Amino acid sequence: MLLQTIQRSWWVLALYGAISILFGISAVVSPLGTALALAWAFGVMALAEGVTSLVALFDKNTPISKGWLAIYSLASIAFGLAAVIFPGAVAGVLILFLATWLVVGGVYRIVLAVRVRKQIEGEWWIALSGVLSIALGLMFFASPAAGLASLTVWIGAFVLLYGIFQIMAALRIRKLGAALPVR
Repeated sequence: MLLQTIQRSWWVLALYGAISILFGISAVVSPLGTALALAWAFGVMALAEGVTSLVALFDKNTPISKGWLAIYSLASIAFGLAAVIFPGAVAGVLILFLATWLVVGGVYRIVLAVRVRKQIEGEWWIALSGVLSIALGLMFFASPAAGLASLTVWIGAFVLLYGIFQIMAALRIRKLGAALPVR
């Protein structure tokens, strides 16, 4: 029964796979354009969420505090407008946040490795991961556009593989479903 239900919607997996493959190719071929498109798409989603939340402010049955809902809706609208109007700036700021997180995380790992060096063996792996994290963060700071492009290419490559796996799974489910007796 479950297999029959899944088999009837094999095409959904195939569609997700095809969309993923198209996105992956786009990200690998035009990483900066894809990053800008993603920032713009996130902006549109944030705008929609902000407007929906703003409308919910006038609903008497809203289970959330009106104050928090107002703050959330205004923040969503502000981010959405910024991302739609200035997608490059938003993508650039996000890569700088990532760079900051990488540097801070790297320092943390090095400090952790020093502190646990007497309790565990191989603490140098922790320190090495910290050094690599700092190096990547500094590279993103030095060239945010290159960092954004390389990150988008990596995401694209993984999404491309995901799409291929989705289509393979869809075809396998379709084949298994075709072997089932018709009820």
